[in-house]
Amino acid sequence: MKTLIKNTLIINEGRSFVGAVLIDAPFISRVFEGDALPDDLSGTDVIDAAGKWLLPGAIDDQVHFREPGLTHKGSIASESRAAAAGGVTSFMDMPNTKPQTTTIAELEWKFRRAAETSVTNYSFFFGGTNDNYSEAGKLDRRRVPGLKLFLGSSTGNMLVDNYDTLRRFFSETDLLIAVHAENEEVIRRNRAFYVEKYGEQALDVTFHPLIRDAEACYASSSEAVGLATELGTRLHLLHVSTARELHLLGNSLPLSDKKITAETCVHYLWFSDEDYRRYGNLIKWNPAIKTSADRAALRNAVNNNTIDVVATDHAPHLPAEKEGHCLRAASGGPMVQHALPLMLELALQGVFTKEKVVEKMAHHPAELFRIDRRGYIRPGYYADLVLVDPHREWVVSKENIRYRCGWSPLEGQILHHCVHVTFINGNLVFKDGAMSDDVHGMALAFC
Repeated sequence: MKTLIKNTLIINEGRSFVGAVLIDAPFISRVFEGDALPDDLSGTDVIDAAGKWLLPGAIDDQVHFREPGLTHKGSIASESRAAAAGGVTSFMDMPNTKPQTTTIAELEWKFRRAAETSVTNYSFFFGGTNDNYSEAGKLDRRRVPGLKLFLGSSTGNMLVDNYDTLRRFFSETDLLIAVHAENEEVIRRNRAFYVEKYGEQALDVTFHPLIRDAEACYASSSEAVGLATELGTRLHLLHVSTARELHLLGNSLPLSDKKITAETCVHYLWFSDEDYRRYGNLIKWNPAIKTSADRAALRNAVNNNTIDVVATDHAPHLPAEKEGHCLRAASGGPMVQHALPLMLELALQGVFTKEKVVEKMAHHPAELFRIDRRGYIRPGYYADLVLVDPHREWVVSKENIRYRCGWSPLEGQILHHCVHVTFINGNLVFKDGAMSDDVHGMALAFC
């Protein structure tokens, strides 16, 4: 099926120009600049996108879509549809489900399930534990983005706290290693201090960034970076939340040459600890949202390429699971539907350029994970494309939220960029609030 998108502002590879894109599903066939169009348009569906922006679809390298075992919160089907509605065309899901993705059998189950139910493209991290190194050795790196290690507290046995095992993972695998880096000893010490001083029930969410503080993040991140530097490991720091951790990173090399890379998340770029009083547990994540100074440093690090990618850490919970004191309320929140519009809102405010948003949410994830032919608007690449209306103001509300959990910390927020159309592999998946349920995504391939 051929589709021509014309008269659109194409935002791609650091440039913005008016042009057209010809899709011959599943690929982009041609890219035109200016008024040029194909000579023969017979049999081609033509979309006049005057006034709209055309972006490569966002690639989210960190989501928790909750399947299997936690589908009361979300599923691959429900959350991939929310992703498509927000302009996210590919996702990489994390292994802390029930059962955990720590065996080849569980990994293959997820791939089969996504093939059946995901409207977006997909892949899955494999979870490392203290005792599954031999299983991790069976992975095909062309099918998975990497190995996920929890270096801070987690569920089940996914906290890798055996140093010999950690060193073996870092030294004996050719996989990218993505880490959740928070030092459990520091967290326990801080927790004990505040519980003894105030009592557990008195610890509202404002204590969360004091317990999971910058020291907890830096202690773990610096250990991981030191080990990776010593052993030559491809290390990816997930959800960097502090200014201090940025000192562990560099921006002197092009992304393709970096061995140590970093991601931050949209919520660390939007919120600060000043927002806890207003939003409460709705913005409780691990790692915790930190100070406005940390936020400013992270924004600057995105702009100067110290931070390589921006993701969501999408982690839905039911509203009842977000209640209680800070030691009880679940950590995490839904963000995949709203991340791209929120980043474009920051661009409107002058924090980023729209070209930088595309770079961090599409180009760089594709490069960092070496994803085959995605993340750019180029002939021969998969046609994962998003048309954004930059003149359509809308308000986040329960009526337009697509997460299974039914809520967002952004409810009531006015946004000025609306996802109009989403194409995945050249197929129209989403248009003006309507989802096509007969479209399925593809498994990502890694070079």
